[in-house]
Amino acid sequence: MKIIAGNWKMNGSVGALGEMTGRLAAVKTKNKVILCVPYTMLGVKSNKVVNIGAQDISVHNRGAYTGEVSGAMLAEMGVKYVLVGHSERRMYHDETNDIVRAKAERALENGITPIICVGETLDEKRAGKTLKIIETEVRESVPEEVRGNIIVAYEPRWAIGAGLTPTAQEIADAHKSIADTLSYMGLDGTPILYGASVNENNVGDIVSIKNVSGVLVGVASLKSDEFIPIIKNAK
Repeated sequence: MKIIAGNWKMNGSVGALGEMTGRLAAVKTKNKVILCVPYTMLGVKSNKVVNIGAQDISVHNRGAYTGEVSGAMLAEMGVKYVLVGHSERRMYHDETNDIVRAKAERALENGITPIICVGETLDEKRAGKTLKIIETEVRESVPEEVRGNIIVAYEPRWAIGAGLTPTAQEIADAHKSIADTLSYMGLDGTPILYGASVNENNVGDIVSIKNVSGVLVGVASLKSDEFIPIIKNAK
């Protein structure tokens, strides 16, 4: 079984999600499918194939934090998965590893599985710091004491939305580094997803790489004609 997670970002509508979940319900697959959607769409129910997840969670449990959504609120909506530390949150909202770790902790406290994102920028890649950066991000973003399930997603930030994909060796090296770091932390067996420019043509090769447990899909997850072949080809 592979994990196929989609991130709709700030796109879509309740109607479009309902149509997508309807089409996905007819898909025959052993893979676990997750769609992380905007807060306004969390009322759309999961079904036997797809699990509806959120894209962010507050570091606060409750209080005067206008615009924030707590873990308890997400759990009340039936949310089982949430993205934390996505590259766009780190880039546009200055989220540090400490903030990402706190959000992962809030998710776990509420029975929600955090999908903890890590990855290097183009400048960091050019400087030869890829493995050092992702090891540090894993160590500092993953809670010290994990009570529940977590997923880690490696997303090379320089490749997202650029139509670029690292070589198979680069993906293998990054995932081995993450797997080794998680093992050192006592988290052997934690699923590790790959996310950047995934499509129906390359997903099969990507998930065949050692330590790749699945993929985190961006824009292609918005269109059933693109997302369903990804789900089927991820074997």
